Amino acid sequence: MTMAKGYLDRLLKNPFYAGSFIWDGKTYTGTQTPLVDRSLFEQVQFVFHGRNKPRSQKHDFAFRKLLTCAYDDCMVTAEIKKEKYSYYRCTGSRGKCELPYFREEELGDRLGQILNAIYIPDHVLSQLVESLLSEKGCETICKQGQERRLQQRLACVRNRLDQAYLDKLDGKITDELWNRKSGEWQAEEQQIQMAIRAVGELKPERMLDAVKILELANKAYFPYVKQSPTEKAKLLNLVLSNCSIDSASVYPI
Repeated sequence: MTMAKGYLDRLLKNPFYAGSFIWDGKTYTGTQTPLVDRSLFEQVQFVFHGRNKPRSQKHDFAFRKLLTCAYDDCMVTAEIKKEKYSYYRCTGSRGKCELPYFREEELGDRLGQILNAIYIPDHVLSQLVESLLSEKGCETICKQGQERRLQQRLACVRNRLDQAYLDKLDGKITDELWNRKSGEWQAEEQQIQMAIRAVGELKPERMLDAVKILELANKAYFPYVKQSPTEKAKLLNLVLSNCSIDSASVYPI
């Protein structure tokens, strides 16, 4: 069976076969069973996007693997403009979305604000470190016990946030107090989640590495601002797993 080239092109670019459809210029998730895996479909779109473009020297974009688009959950890729500027954009593999282009310098500043927000008081950091290191040393750490204690602290912080939000809605606290305290508690929540991941992924003999990562995260912004984009990306990879970006903000995942 012979297919026309144009028909085959439209067939391979149609998101319907990956479980989505486009209506009025927007992409929606359908109820039909996907015929192809979403990751395979996105790989095909990558091939189409790069086809018939002049080959150029490979460029290592610092933040490319750190970001996903908040509008459609696609990857964020990068390209060179005017032969010298690095711009980041959504791959658009699920159709056109609202994410604008970002210069690498602007994106670096936005990612740095996440590090700048990761700060908790020294006494709280000491408690987190103590949760990772027992009095008898790394060899006697009970991972399940540490995870339980961290989960309890995480639940406590989230309860504080929920209650404070209700108090704000009831007019019991001011917007200024809510903004200040919620920012502190959200930063603490991020730190606790990092500690939980560290306990789950690291072996007992590597708990000291987890402690170093926590301490680094608490003051990472100061060395970050002085580094190149490549070095900034290395620092971000130590502290964050992934980020989602929209037109206004960057969110750690």
